[in-house]
Amino acid sequence: IARGVLKYAHTGGVRLGGLICNSRNTDREIELIETLAKRLNTQMIHFVPRDNIVQHAELRRMTVNEYAPESNQANEYRTLATKIIDNKNLAIPTPIEMEELEELLIEFGILESDENTAMLVGKSAAEAPVV
Repeated sequence: IARGVLKYAHTGGVRLGGLICNSRNTDREIELIETLAKRLNTQMIHFVPRDNIVQHAELRRMTVNEYAPESNQANEYRTLATKIIDNKNLAIPTPIEMEELEELLIEFGILESDENTAMLVGKSAAEAPVV
């Protein structure tokens, strides 16, 4: 996406408003997104926490705001919408290479390095070394 924005930034005035972190409940995910945003020359607009109410709504083919309009998750979505509308911090991003992204994911423990992956293949959680 950063490359596409950069491509049309000067001819079409396209800008990047920032990143939205849709939580996966992984360790250090906020720190990861903030670091990625800095590398891309942008910001994290909002962190959307993970909530099982999303799946409950999806099973009923409804949005969270339709299914549970007074829920914390619905409030998160309204807050996100307001932040997007009010955002004035639009930037031309500095794209990063896939290798840089992979290094970042390894640094934050989201992705295993090739060496660590080889050590972990076929090992149970009890057998695998903590990396």
